[in-house]
Amino acid sequence: MIDMADIDSIEDWLIDQALGRPELTDMFAELCERLRLCDVPVDRAMIGWSTLHPLIEAETATWENGFGIEYEQIVHAAEMREDWLQSPVRAALLSGDPMLRRRLTENNAPMEFPLLSTLAEKGYTDYLVLPTEFAMPSFPNEHTRSGIVVSWATKEAHGFSDEALAAIRYIQKRFALAARATLEGQISRTIAETYLGRIAGEKVLKGQIRHGDGETIEAVIYFSDMRNSTSIAETLGPESYLRWLNTYFDVTAGAVLDNGGEVLDFIGDAVLGVFPIGSQGLDVAVEKAIASADDTCRRLETLNKAPLFGTSMQSGIALSVGSVMFGNIGVAHRLTFSVIGQTVHAATRIESLTKSLGVGVLMTEDIARRATDRSRPVGAFELGGFAAPQPLYALE
Repeated sequence: MIDMADIDSIEDWLIDQALGRPELTDMFAELCERLRLCDVPVDRAMIGWSTLHPLIEAETATWENGFGIEYEQIVHAAEMREDWLQSPVRAALLSGDPMLRRRLTENNAPMEFPLLSTLAEKGYTDYLVLPTEFAMPSFPNEHTRSGIVVSWATKEAHGFSDEALAAIRYIQKRFALAARATLEGQISRTIAETYLGRIAGEKVLKGQIRHGDGETIEAVIYFSDMRNSTSIAETLGPESYLRWLNTYFDVTAGAVLDNGGEVLDFIGDAVLGVFPIGSQGLDVAVEKAIASADDTCRRLETLNKAPLFGTSMQSGIALSVGSVMFGNIGVAHRLTFSVIGQTVHAATRIESLTKSLGVGVLMTEDIARRATDRSRPVGAFELGGFAAPQPLYALE
C-alpha cells in the first residue's frame, strides 16, 4: 500500500532540490531510492535528456537497484548505434505517445525491442517509458522534443500496480521541474565557458556583468597569428578556409587549453591566450606558456607532414608578461570579457616581428630569463607604450 503522504514528502524534497544546484544524476538516483522506501517497486530506471553543448548532444543516466547509477554522454556527429535505433525510448519519442508500456511476463507480450528480452531474462516484469516535455535550449534532433524521458522497470511479480503507476506519473512531473532548473543552470555554465572561457565565464555567472567591471591581474600572454592568411583564404574559398581556420585554432588555442591556459579571444585568425600568475607563481605561468608554444610548434610540424588542402600552415607566437586589465569592455548592451593593456599590445607587436626576424616564437626578457638555456637574443625594438627599445629573444 502506497501512502501518498510519503509521496508528498518526495515532492517537498524535489522542491528543495530545484532551489539548489544538485547534480542531476545524483538527484535521479536518490529519487529512485526514495520511491522504493515509499513502496513504489522501482528496480531499474533510465533518464535521458538533450543538451546544448559544443561536443555533447545528449546525456543519459541508468540506475539499477543495488548497482548504483551509470552516466553516459552521446557526442555530436556520432553514428546512431544499433541499440538506440532499436530502443523503446526512441520509439516512444518518435511516436509522440504519452506512455509506452510493455508487460514482460505475459505469454503474448510483444518483445519488438531487444532490450525487453534482456530485461525479461533478468527477471523484470514490467517496463514503461514516460516522456516529460518542457522548453529548454537543446540541440535539434530527430524527434524535436526537449525535456526529459524516463524509463521505469520493476521485478514485482505482477508488475506496476495502478497505484504505483499513478505515483510514478505524479512524481515524474515534479522531478521534471527540478531537472529543468538543474539543466538550465548547466547549460548557462556551458555557454558562458564556451564563449568566454572558464575563468571569464565563472566571473560573469558570479555577477561581474556591468560595463567597466574588471580587475588588474598579473599574467603571461600568449598571442599567435596565422601566416599568409589573406592569400590562403583567397585560394581556398569560404568553406574550405573555415575548415582550415578551425584546424589552426585546434593547433594553437588547443595547445593553450591543454597546458592550463585560458583562451580569451579569437581575433580574426589570431589567438589571445592568458596564463594568470595568481597563486601558482610567475615561474609556473611562464613554464605553461612556453609549453603551449612548444606544443603549438609540434602540432604544426605534425600537421604539415600531410598538409591540409596541400598547403603548409605557419604561425608566429609572442609571449609577454605583465599587468593586464581583465574585465568587461564594449558598450552596455554588447560586452565582451577580455584582457587589455600594455602587455597585450606588446604581444601583438612582438608577434608581428616574428615575420621580419624569421623566427617562430619571440618572448620578452622577463620570460627569456626563465628559459635561459633556450633563449637567443635578437635585438632591441620599439614597442608601443615603452619609452625605450625592449630586448627580445627567440625561443630555440
